[in-house]
Amino acid sequence: MEELQLDFADLKELYRSYMPAMKNGALFVRTARPYKMGHSLALRVTLPDALEALPVSGKVVWITPQNAHSAQPAGIGVVFIDDKYQLQDKIEKLLSGMLDSHESTYSL
Repeated sequence: MEELQLDFADLKELYRSYMPAMKNGALFVRTARPYKMGHSLALRVTLPDALEALPVSGKVVWITPQNAHSAQPAGIGVVFIDDKYQLQDKIEKLLSGMLDSHESTYSL
């Protein structure tokens, strides 16, 4: 399974990448590489101020192609499937108070 490394330096970038509408949590991954819906991936996610990356497996559920009509960057949304380190809970705790913001994200 292909593995992608995601390093979030600050909460604002994490907020833009997190996809809370997905039941199990998901992250938007900026990439120009083409993927197909349902493609399985392994992510290694380093949260802001974390010392270690947390692994989570997932699958592609969102695609923003290059040159999309919106100003959104090209990339994919990866929903969490095997979240044994409770990455979704950790992200939502870090972003508490920000999740109701009207600031735009990479996927919406």
